[in-house]
Amino acid sequence: MVAAAVQSRLPRTGIATLLASLDTPGEIQLPDGSIVAVGSGDPVYRVIFRSKRALRTPMTEIGIGQAYLNGEIQVQGDFAALFDARQKLPDKVPLRQKIQFVYDFLRTSTKMNAEAVGDHYGLGDDFYLSFLDKRFKLYTQGLFKSPEDLLEEASERKLETMFTALDLKPGMRILDIGGGWGCVTQYCGERGVHVTTLTLTHDSARFVARILDLNDYSGQVYLQDFLEHNPEEPYDHVVNFGVIEHIPNYRRFAAKVWEVLKPGGRMYLDGSAAVEKFAVSSFTRNYIWRGTHTFMTLQDVLAEFLFHGFSILDVANETRDYELTMLEWAKRFEAAKDDIIAGWGEHNYRVFRLFLWGGTHAFKTNALQAYHVVAERTSSPGPRPSIPRRFRQFLGNLR
Repeated sequence: MVAAAVQSRLPRTGIATLLASLDTPGEIQLPDGSIVAVGSGDPVYRVIFRSKRALRTPMTEIGIGQAYLNGEIQVQGDFAALFDARQKLPDKVPLRQKIQFVYDFLRTSTKMNAEAVGDHYGLGDDFYLSFLDKRFKLYTQGLFKSPEDLLEEASERKLETMFTALDLKPGMRILDIGGGWGCVTQYCGERGVHVTTLTLTHDSARFVARILDLNDYSGQVYLQDFLEHNPEEPYDHVVNFGVIEHIPNYRRFAAKVWEVLKPGGRMYLDGSAAVEKFAVSSFTRNYIWRGTHTFMTLQDVLAEFLFHGFSILDVANETRDYELTMLEWAKRFEAAKDDIIAGWGEHNYRVFRLFLWGGTHAFKTNALQAYHVVAERTSSPGPRPSIPRRFRQFLGNLR
């Protein structure tokens, strides 16, 4: 409980009072410059309210996020310590955002997907490479044996796991959906595997093309949406790192994977997940991932692949791994603060600071999960369910 002396110096409601209700020791600096200590022990953060309007910030995730982005609220010290307050905040999604999502979902197209992905990656390679692992530039969860592992070790272990799960051999042909900065091309290319990369951003296409040219690897890169990719012959295997979040129509996705794979071909898929489909915070949808981005719902993905004639070989929970990955990204991003602000401005620094520390907290508290799935294409297209089909099968089985 907030001590009476502290309570008397704070507004009766609002974010300042919310922070004071937490156990985490910190300091609240009011607009008049006075400082109120909250919690017990040495303060690990200071939240600075620049104006009386800042004290009246709406008690929602997006309201507080926007106040921070606008500089009305500033944070010094342990930024991550403040995210325990998130669980006490409602996430009121603005009506305009709901309407925009429905519109985007109904008009899902290559153009819309490209716009949404390009919006996120539009800051350029150097921005992201400031916090990703230095060796493979993996923009998804690595795999950690212990929290003390280097991010580079976790990224390499992830690629080793994928390579083994697909039982890759020199000369095989694989499809990499959403190539990012070419981690699959680099890792598999140097082991003699032919990698065809699909990407929706020009920067990614150029980056992967450089990897192919400089190392003389076997492969190619196309600026193309996966759902419109029609190869001359099916692939041995498919890799999908962190792209399922951008393809919420799992039925269409599963059907397309079936189409591009040989019988016996496997798909390695990973992604961030939520229990409820389309459960994306209003701040994330407004500032980080626009369009139809939605966290994977594992139960729905597995159902569609089973219905489309796939055998599920492996499902692994990697929530802790994604927490540790984002924690390392956040630390590296903070270390590059001066360069980030100089190159991309204070606003972009604040947006991604919230994104990275908020993501770390979400995985830590199981608000988000992460999984990898390995599925194998069988020779049967599967019993894609429908009421009429099920009814016909039922009648056909009667004796």
